[in-house]
Amino acid sequence: MTLPQANFSIDLTGQAALVTGASSGLGLRFAQILARCGAKVALAARRLDRLEKITEDIRADSGEAVPLETDVTQTDQLFQAMSKAHAALGPITILVNNAGIPDGQRAIKMPVELIDRVLDINVRAPYILSCEFARRLIDARLPGRIVNISSSIAFDYGGNGSALYSISKAAVIRMTEALAVEWARHNINVNAIAPGAFASEMMDGLLERVGDITKGFPRQRLGNPAQLDSTLLYLVSPSSEFVTGTYIRVDDGQHHR
Repeated sequence: MTLPQANFSIDLTGQAALVTGASSGLGLRFAQILARCGAKVALAARRLDRLEKITEDIRADSGEAVPLETDVTQTDQLFQAMSKAHAALGPITILVNNAGIPDGQRAIKMPVELIDRVLDINVRAPYILSCEFARRLIDARLPGRIVNISSSIAFDYGGNGSALYSISKAAVIRMTEALAVEWARHNINVNAIAPGAFASEMMDGLLERVGDITKGFPRQRLGNPAQLDSTLLYLVSPSSEFVTGTYIRVDDGQHHR
């Protein structure tokens, strides 16, 4: 069968998205690009002042957004974020689990408190949010898209004290695969992006600790968050309707040495 045009669209009109870690870095860019493509966006992060400024900018660009002060280590705040987003924007049909933190210490030197925090933010929070997101959509008989942000370090231990970060991001990949199978019959697609080294506040902290890491990369550069636009939009748009339970590495060949 010949189609009149390519089966591709990034028009998100009528969709509502919740993005965690939206106050800076990749999460900020994700929120902005989703809004520019027509989605209403709830921005969740701890720094409310930043969220309010980003919300103002999105609205000035004719988008619709709401700021949600959220600490993803607090269980009640996870449920509140989803409830507030739903109340403000209608059913949330896109979830981007972006919030994450590095460890930055050798495994045997990490205090238990830091171990708990890394796992709470990188694994526990996206799991709880995903389940609440899916529960609401299943009850309403609506389709949805989840995009979990993993990392290329999930597949290649990056050194510099990142063992637990690597483990947590590998868990995100497996969570993506397992939940995709469980929810496929409900038309909820679950996929992941595994970025390489991109410019962000988190990356700034790493560079301060270990120096310029780009010298060992094939093209000796960091990614620009805008270079993830096409991958994100593909996974949340109608174009990827037949894609679930997978991940896309976007790392400029950094971890294929």
